[in-house]
Amino acid sequence: MVGGNESSVTDFILVGLFPEFQHSIVLNLVIIFIYIFAFLGNILLIVLIWGDSQLHTPMYILLSQLSLIDLTLTSTIVPKMASNFFTGERTISWIGCGTQSFFFLMLGMSECLILTLMAYDRYVAVCNPLRYPIIMSPRVCMHMIFGCWIGGSVSSFIHTVYPMHFPICGSREIHHYFCEVPVLIKLSCEDTSLYQLVVVVTSIVLLVVPFSLITVSYTLIFLTVFRMNSVKGRKKTLATCSSHLTVVSLFFGPNIFIYMSFTSSHSAEQDQALSVFSNILTPMLNPLIYSLRNKEVVTALRKLMGKCVTS
Repeated sequence: MVGGNESSVTDFILVGLFPEFQHSIVLNLVIIFIYIFAFLGNILLIVLIWGDSQLHTPMYILLSQLSLIDLTLTSTIVPKMASNFFTGERTISWIGCGTQSFFFLMLGMSECLILTLMAYDRYVAVCNPLRYPIIMSPRVCMHMIFGCWIGGSVSSFIHTVYPMHFPICGSREIHHYFCEVPVLIKLSCEDTSLYQLVVVVTSIVLLVVPFSLITVSYTLIFLTVFRMNSVKGRKKTLATCSSHLTVVSLFFGPNIFIYMSFTSSHSAEQDQALSVFSNILTPMLNPLIYSLRNKEVVTALRKLMGKCVTS
């Protein structure tokens, strides 16, 4: 075991990101660059939203929560991965593995629910605008956000504690760059088919159901938009909705593949590639997707830059 006598028998070994790849240094440096870009981009978006009173609306409050999730999610994964690679110390303690798995699941599940709320917010704004201030009042919006975090935390706690107690009889090598439920299940010498079925059912509730609700919401939105007389209003609505649909596709696509199929049906390389795309690359793209096609965010950025120049 890496680390010799200093490693505990309960420690896990993180093999890392594509360990057979010849240019692993370049790959890890690229991942770190993406992480820094994603971190700064999401921080900037949060500062813009909370610093500009014009953006204190349910849509942007939900967007700020998405950015908070993204920057925390990448920070849960990338620093440990980079530290392990450049120090050569690939071990992670049992508690560290469980903690990383808990935060990863909590943030991922919360993001599913936040994205669903964002679709619902747009549905009410477009299809029922007169009742929008009542249905999506600031108080209701904050209650919904609180519910997303609580729901993600409870579900994550259950799906972290249970698989962490599966017996491991052989190698404690995790063929991944962070601790995640599907790869932990593969280490167990116990029959985990029943629990894998539970994971699939949970994925239906937290992935398929939200994705279906989002699809229905945007179907109704598009039907309403195409009946609009105002060309300007139609373009503005389509720009906002297309940004959200892009983020939804980038998030739900890889995760549905990973969590809705049994772990034996796909390789470690497939899991890693999809995980990098969903958990590292997408958080970097989200601020760009939402800011470049959003006039309100661009205006807030110009105001902030103006203040900085004046100062």
